[in-house]
Amino acid sequence: MLESAYEACLEFELLSRGMTVERQKALPVVYRGMKVDCGFRIDLLVNDALLVEVKAIERFERVHEAQVQTYLRLMGLNLGLLMNFNVTRLVDGVKRVVRDFPD
Repeated sequence: MLESAYEACLEFELLSRGMTVERQKALPVVYRGMKVDCGFRIDLLVNDALLVEVKAIERFERVHEAQVQTYLRLMGLNLGLLMNFNVTRLVDGVKRVVRDFPD
């Protein structure tokens, strides 16, 4: 299935459990005090605290974690989940991503 289908189903499940969910939330970049739309979109933002990036891929690559790290920094969030639905057991497709903080 397409990532968008998994995303819609996950949104439905989270909403049915009383959580607040924003889907395909635009993420502008602030440059010289101006908001610039770079095309960044967060798949799901849950309870204004958890970023969820949905994938349907063979395996996670470093670029996927880097993508979530970028979104976490831009949003000022600390926790994200990479969820790959192209696995036999969903538990094998979930990766927790904690925002890197500079030393």
